[in-house]
Amino acid sequence: MILVDTALIRREADGRPIRVALVGAGFQGAAIVRQIVTATRGMQIVGVVNRHVDAAVRALTDVGIQPAIRTGQASIEDAIAAGECIATEDAIGMACADGVDVLVEVTGSIEYAARVVVAAIEAGKHVVHMNAELDGTVGPILKAKADAAGVIYTFSDGDQPGVQMNLYRFVAGLGVKPVLCGNIKGLHDPYRNPTTQRSFAEKWGQKPAMVASFADGTKISFEQAIVANGTGFQVAKRGMLGPDFSGGDPTAPLVPLEETVASFSDVLATADRGLVDYVVGARPGPGVFVLGTHDDPRQQHFLNLYKLGTGPYYCFYTPYHLCHFEVPTSIARAALFGDAVLAPIGGPRVGVIAVAKMDLAPETVISELGGYEAYGVAENSDVIDAENLLPLGLALGAKVIRPVLKDRALVFDDILLPEGRLIDLLYAEQRNRFSSETRSS
Repeated sequence: MILVDTALIRREADGRPIRVALVGAGFQGAAIVRQIVTATRGMQIVGVVNRHVDAAVRALTDVGIQPAIRTGQASIEDAIAAGECIATEDAIGMACADGVDVLVEVTGSIEYAARVVVAAIEAGKHVVHMNAELDGTVGPILKAKADAAGVIYTFSDGDQPGVQMNLYRFVAGLGVKPVLCGNIKGLHDPYRNPTTQRSFAEKWGQKPAMVASFADGTKISFEQAIVANGTGFQVAKRGMLGPDFSGGDPTAPLVPLEETVASFSDVLATADRGLVDYVVGARPGPGVFVLGTHDDPRQQHFLNLYKLGTGPYYCFYTPYHLCHFEVPTSIARAALFGDAVLAPIGGPRVGVIAVAKMDLAPETVISELGGYEAYGVAENSDVIDAENLLPLGLALGAKVIRPVLKDRALVFDDILLPEGRLIDLLYAEQRNRFSSETRSS
């Protein structure tokens, strides 16, 4: 990003690189390490954390760094001060260590990530993450804690929510009023599971459940929820509109994005605030888009001149998202400019609820995102509270205690939560802090 690159070059010239610790050395985490080490000036990886340290070691040795393996905050701090790069299983020790400016969280977990992020915030570290699932569950309270600590808590550039927010800010800066932030999908089938997605996952070196969470709508629900929480937007209905132009065939020819705009027109005409949503089977995918309006006839004339059409909805899009390639930009924005890519602007506007993927019998445990038991659906937060709906981010590890029919949204009374989890305490604190009156204002 322009401005960021100049600032990073200056930090390199001054011998003061931004010191980054990364938690999660999987598919994305290892790629972020590679991007920082091989292509980013003015930034330094000081440590990589993984629950199995071998993956952290591998992420570093693959880019020519021989790490020191350390455990305990004091030992980690001593090694960083000595100029060593750390591989460790001790996420809390790394999150709290002196010598770390920014913690990057990319585990995709919920409870584990919550503990690491809270520790980092309390230790005065900026937090950049790619964890829409955590953010879509307790992001507003984490942002409040970061504000109180004087640090930045933000989602990342590169992944679709961050790309949407960058585009939203660009469109608003033109004087165009954003009215819908959208995501582009190639497939949506809520019943996909790790078995159906295994071959695709193996082809690309990913986890089957994670790939299933993309296909079953869970991932896009979390992604659009956090965009809603960062803009004050909402969903038009439970699950969003999600017009599907593929006819259910992911190999069908893609339609131009501009031809999908009419699918949202009627709802936008009556909506009392902006919306988040998605389309299936449009191009350019897997990009993002923002629909906006303008009330100045002269400016409408110029938008038409510049090939954006006659309105009333002007379609702006970014045709790609480059994930790990753009994470260093987010780190620099937080550390050098105090600028969050995407963070909640207050209380939750939209959350993600758990819906039964099959008939659930008592004693069933909801195992994982993209698993066999439940899929995620975006819903407005006032409805979630009013109906006591169960957030999917809390459902993981929960035991079903009464029968739940397929495709029914779960409520808290349907399940027994595990004891002693931080994520439940954070969610309760969030509900207590942000009243439904505040969210609906």
